[in-house]
Amino acid sequence: MIDIKNLKFDKDGLIPAIVVDAISKKVLTLAYMNEQSLKITMEKKLACFWSRSRGELWLKGETSGNYQHVVSITADCDMDALTVVVEPDGPACHTGEESCFFNPVWQNEEKHEFSLQGLIKLIEGRKTEKKEGSYTTYLFEKGIDKILKKVGEECTEVIIAGKADDKKETIYEIADLTYHTLVLMIQMGISLEDIHRELASRHVIDHKVKQEKMTK
Repeated sequence: MIDIKNLKFDKDGLIPAIVVDAISKKVLTLAYMNEQSLKITMEKKLACFWSRSRGELWLKGETSGNYQHVVSITADCDMDALTVVVEPDGPACHTGEESCFFNPVWQNEEKHEFSLQGLIKLIEGRKTEKKEGSYTTYLFEKGIDKILKKVGEECTEVIIAGKADDKKETIYEIADLTYHTLVLMIQMGISLEDIHRELASRHVIDHKVKQEKMTK
């Protein structure tokens, strides 16, 4: 870990902080920190910035309740910018948007950004606003039994492809299984954050178990 004294604050004593969602990896906002707000952030484990417009410390969420629980802080190679990875309690933007970055400027028509969060929103849309001819809507209309049957079928396909040591086919079947699992998650009201928290808790448990084995 570096000493914050080695960070290069600008002439106003500030350093830009790019805030990133720990789960979705989406950039939430660009804010600024001074040495005091950085120390508060590390002490409270909550994102604290310096408001240039108000000229005062700003603990994110203090008035809105949308606190940002800090996972890590990393400096760039020049030591003059930070990325702050957080688990947010709510929207980052004062407009109510999840991220402050939501105004499209340009899009390469030959490239399409993909994320699990984006896929989940699309699947959710097929449930709330049914689309004729949509396979996803069809699954939701058939209900939980049909969805579970498809998850079971895709599990079997993954096993068959894996047993055959067919990498390409296994990737294909895992993608199918992932999609149907996401449909099941939405049907049951399970979020990626729920899975993230469960996996994170298991990682801690696994780490403790390994430590115990090493001491025996």
